[in-house]
Amino acid sequence: MLRLTPYLCLMTKMNWDVLGISTSVACAIHCAVLPLILTSLPIFGINIINNVLFEYMMILLAFIVGSYSLWHGYRRHHHSPAPLFVFSAGMLLLLAKQIWHNYEVLLVPFAVAFIVTAHVRNYRSCRLHNQSHAADCNH
Repeated sequence: MLRLTPYLCLMTKMNWDVLGISTSVACAIHCAVLPLILTSLPIFGINIINNVLFEYMMILLAFIVGSYSLWHGYRRHHHSPAPLFVFSAGMLLLLAKQIWHNYEVLLVPFAVAFIVTAHVRNYRSCRLHNQSHAADCNH
């Protein structure tokens, strides 16, 4: 019989804000380094230029991890919707760069800045709230 208890324990103890910040930084590195790597890939017979599916999958991954992280902080700790709104603005900018490719260079830095800011605010709010619990906390 498969025991999932250790895995569930790992999921609850994982710092989702750190994971969200890490994926946002990985996204920024991906967006900065990919053009440099893309120019050399045709030498090896690899063509991934304009791979729309890959871009949307990266955005979806960032959305899933970020949403879970921020929702967890909102529901369990600080009850402040501000990080959710900042994160939503960043995700909308990421989607906008997929639609308006000519403005990608302008949109990506702001998108990443909003997403990282949302995770940092969530992380700080959770840490601050852990030091002063309110009566309405469910943990």
